[in-house]
Amino acid sequence: MKISTSIATVSFAAFATAFTPTSFNGRASSLLNVATQAGVTPVDKSMQGIDAQATFDPTEGEGSALSRNNKGEVWNKQRARPRRNRKSPAIRNMVRECIVTPSNFIYPLFIHDEDFNQAIESMPGCERHSLDSMMREIGESMELGVGTFVLFPKVPDELKTNLGVEAYNPEGIIPRAIRMIKATHPDAVVVTDVALDPYSDQGHDGVVEDGKILNDVTINQLCKQVICQAEAGADIVAPSDMMDGRVKAIRDALDSEGFTDVSILSYTAKYASAFYGPFRDALDSHPGFGDKKTYQQDPANGREALIEAALDAKEGADMLMVKPGMPYLDIIRRLKDASDLPIAAYHVSGEYAMLKAACERGWLNEKDAVLEALTCFKRAGADIILTYYAKQAAKWIKEDGLY
Repeated sequence: MKISTSIATVSFAAFATAFTPTSFNGRASSLLNVATQAGVTPVDKSMQGIDAQATFDPTEGEGSALSRNNKGEVWNKQRARPRRNRKSPAIRNMVRECIVTPSNFIYPLFIHDEDFNQAIESMPGCERHSLDSMMREIGESMELGVGTFVLFPKVPDELKTNLGVEAYNPEGIIPRAIRMIKATHPDAVVVTDVALDPYSDQGHDGVVEDGKILNDVTINQLCKQVICQAEAGADIVAPSDMMDGRVKAIRDALDSEGFTDVSILSYTAKYASAFYGPFRDALDSHPGFGDKKTYQQDPANGREALIEAALDAKEGADMLMVKPGMPYLDIIRRLKDASDLPIAAYHVSGEYAMLKAACERGWLNEKDAVLEALTCFKRAGADIILTYYAKQAAKWIKEDGLY
């Protein structure tokens, strides 16, 4: 990589000296001076006599690797040169296939019923917001072009039950937060998480009996939860529970109560991943026993995601999500190729924490690494990206003049 960069720099300096018009001589000299100051001198592109000890010349002999052009310079007879489309920032910008903008982001916010914010140790830069702080964060983010937010509550232990009844309390923290947001920022798009784990004393996404997660009983509770959220003003409900058939039941519940305009962003391919730990720290919602492998997908399975996607689309989902994101770019692409619905990727807490840890140690440039990661989601096929970096990434994008 270093050799290629040096050659490109040297070649440009030599080209500038030989061919720049008189009116640009000052600029050419300046560029050449920069190269010279870096210890680089113009290269004789004939490459003759540069190393007397070498016995091999790539331009000589039968079947030679290189030829010489009309100027006697070494020449690889290659007509197609993809580097021509990378030779300047203007050209790279012109041919760029994927562009990430703040409007692609959904910003996850952790909230709690306290009058202070609480830092999340495993997610540096993230915190549990008071409702007042949540409002400030949303206002500042909207000024940067981020318009969609998903809310996750930290529920006090005394309100948690196996049936998760606090999930549909109209005066619970989520309905109150939705009403506050809509009263001040009516154009903000509010997404709600649909699952029982924040409200469960078992730490699972559904109702538990004898160590099993009850599918249909859980869906009964989720239907109550989405109606409560819709009545408060939610624009999109996002079932993350992974119960079979819950999208159809939720769609029918919403429609029967007149909420035909409320969208469903389904956690379609949610894997039983090791990357969720910091999120569970944020909500204090680690499983009380066992794991979630009987309802979340096996990380080894790819085709299974297509089954889930087909079912969710048939049942009435408006958007399909893959979670986690970076380790599952192949699943994002599979769903994109298989469905005409918008695809969302969740840049989850473990991915965020890894980036933060590496950047804090100086191992990565945070801005460059994050924007590259977000672009990778888009390239893989994601239309929507849930990321804890939403606000900061929007700042970087704005600073770079990309939005």
